[in-house]
Amino acid sequence: MKFLADMGISPRTVNWLKSASYDAVHLVDEGLERLPDDEILEKARLEGR
Repeated sequence: MKFLADMGISPRTVNWLKSASYDAVHLVDEGLERLPDDEILEKARLEGR
């Protein structure tokens, strides 16, 4: 299962998901913390997240 976490999700949660072998990415890790919601949804759709 793939996850894309935005600013409402703690990076600690993403780290926990990764430790449990999930494919998880936080927008902060990609330098995209200011991405508008519609672009976040499009990114998630394109990446199958």
